[in-house]
Formats: sequence, C-alpha cells, structure tokens
Amino acid sequence: MPNKTSQHFTLDLPQVQHGSVWVHACSMGEVASVAPLINKLLDANKKVHLTVVTRTGYAHAERLFKDNISKSWLPWDLPFLMARFVKHLQPSLLLLNETEFWPGMLKACKKQNVPVVGVNTRISDRSFPKYYKTRKLWKRWLSPASLFLAQSSVDAERLEAMGVAKQKIKTVGNLKFAVQTPDVDATQVRQLIDPSGKRPILIIASTHDNEEAQILDLLPMWKQKKPELLTLIVPRHPERFSDVAQLLTERGLSYTRYADERTGNEDVVLIDAMGVLTGLYTIADLVFIGGSLIDIGGHNPLEPAVCGRGVLTGKHVQNFRAVYDDMQKQGAAIIVQNKQELQAAMSRLLDRPDELQQLHAQAALFMQNQQAVLDDMWHEIKPHLT
Repeated sequence: MPNKTSQHFTLDLPQVQHGSVWVHACSMGEVASVAPLINKLLDANKKVHLTVVTRTGYAHAERLFKDNISKSWLPWDLPFLMARFVKHLQPSLLLLNETEFWPGMLKACKKQNVPVVGVNTRISDRSFPKYYKTRKLWKRWLSPASLFLAQSSVDAERLEAMGVAKQKIKTVGNLKFAVQTPDVDATQVRQLIDPSGKRPILIIASTHDNEEAQILDLLPMWKQKKPELLTLIVPRHPERFSDVAQLLTERGLSYTRYADERTGNEDVVLIDAMGVLTGLYTIADLVFIGGSLIDIGGHNPLEPAVCGRGVLTGKHVQNFRAVYDDMQKQGAAIIVQNKQELQAAMSRLLDRPDELQQLHAQAALFMQNQQAVLDDMWHEIKPHLT
C-alpha cells in the first residue's frame, strides 16, 4: 500500500496507463458497489485507475482487483494538486461514484477536457439540506459533469434542485443491485465456522459502538429459544475488534476469534478479519445489519440478499432508505424501531421456520428482479467511452 500522505500531496504519483478510465470511490462500501462496473470495463478491454479515500477502501480494492487495475489515494482537493494529478493521469473519462463531489477535481477535469459521468449518484436525507442551501455554488461546481446516473427518482429530483440541468440526469437504479454472489465454497466456509454443520447461524453484521452491547443483552433470550444458536459478530471497523472482545468477556459469553479453532461450545465467533463477511452470508440462517440501531444510516442489505438471505435491521437506514423500503414492501426485510422490537422479531423467526424461509425466498426474488441495473448503467456510459 503506497504512502497515503505522499499521494495526498501528489509527491508520489502512481504508475498509470494514460487513457485509463478513472473511477473514484470513497471507502470499502463504495468500492464494493462499483466493482461490477469496473469488471465490466475490464471485460471491454478498458484500463482502469481507481482512487479511494479510506484504508479499508484501498485494502478492499487490493483484494478484489489485485494487479488488474492501478490504484492510488485521492489527492487533497486543492486546485494545484488536482490539476497536477489529472495531468499525470490523463484519463479518458472520470466515473464519479455516489456523492463524491470534489470541486477541485471537477474543475481540473474541465480544464483538461476530461468528460465526467456521475454513477450511482445519491443525495442523502442528511446531506440534501446543506447542498440545497448552497445550490448556487453546486450548480457551478457540478456543471463540468456530462451526465448523472441517479439511484432513484428522489435523488434525481434533488440533483435538479441543486442546479443540475434536467437533461443531464437519468434514473437507472442502484448499482449495488449488481452485487455478485461471493466466489466462495459455502461447504468450506461452514466447516471453518461450524465443523458440526448443524448449528443455526446468526450473523450480526457491520456493527458500531453501542450496538454490540444492545444486541448482546438480547442474546440469552435467543439462546433460550435455540440453545444451539451460534452468533457471528462482525464489527464494521477493525480498530474495534478488541473492544468487542472485551464486551464478550465482560458478559461471560464463550467465544472464539475467526482464526481460532472451534470448540463446538462457543456462543459467539468474533469475526476479526476483513473481507470475509460476504462469504459468511452464504451460510447464515438469520442476518441483522448494523449501523441501524444507532443513528449511523445503515449498511448494505443487498450482499446478504444476493445470497438469498432476508435481513433484519434497525430504523436508522437513511443511507439505503430506498433499498430498504423496496425490500420491506416485498417482504425481504424487517425494520425494527428499537432493541425490544429486535428481540421480538428475532424470537419470532427462531420460533417460525416457515416465516424465516419466506423472508429468504423474498430476498432472492427481489434480487432476481433487480439485476438489469448494471446493463442499464453500461448502456448510458458506453457513449462516453473512447
């Protein structure tokens, strides 16, 4: 991994192939969402350079693409740094993922005649009021973009309210719907996590501070329903692995870490490894998505859904509101208002296997109906490729 500070200041410019398609995605979640589009570009024999902002995003890009694309940190958004970076990169096109709107980047692309297309564009509930108050600035800053491919009609309306010309906006859906089934052997994953192959598995995914504690308070009640229940806890950020281990110890729960040998008697497996969650969904019986019992905004429910797993989540899902609303309407997601409702919903599913099976079946059907998004997005991008 190259030196982050040096690349922020363009002191260490990456080795790139001129004419590459430049894709920018902020963090791990955004890298995962744009991965199908990058693979589509590679299949079309296009060279790709990916820029990211976070370490987890960079590490995930390394895992997904290895040496098939070039990668670097995004420079600080200062005019002279961005101008230098764009001149060095000489991209044929910039694909700007989600809400990565950087005025210096856009200005540099305009000056050097680099076309810009916003892909998977969304304007969140939280950010829209700020954008709207400064819409005169954003109208100018976003003007270099040729096209924005919005996730939803709400996002399209918000872009227009920010000053983007209506003819530059098309609603094609959420690129996260194009998520691929993980390339893992589910039998091997099951053997690693539960050598008996018999225990029902509950995944508590992408949790944050003050969420694990709430959920661990409920675990004894779920264990009463299913004494053989095995819970996998997957903290969102690696720096919190030790904190969660301490919580488990304080509550007297028997647990192992991901790489440890299983005893068969543990209550919990702490998944203290990155990049394995999507594979674990292939063996899950129940899934709860974190970042939602507290006001984080929720995390991606489509990764379990593509594995045929419906989800439970808390009410704070504004980052994926349209997705969760659609999944809930189809019976593929259950949204709870607090930990008491979570306790009741999880207990009900443990008691009623037919209801749980229906939740999963609806998730699989939901994903089957959404797979056209990548093709629609590719159709819009192709005219901008050289």
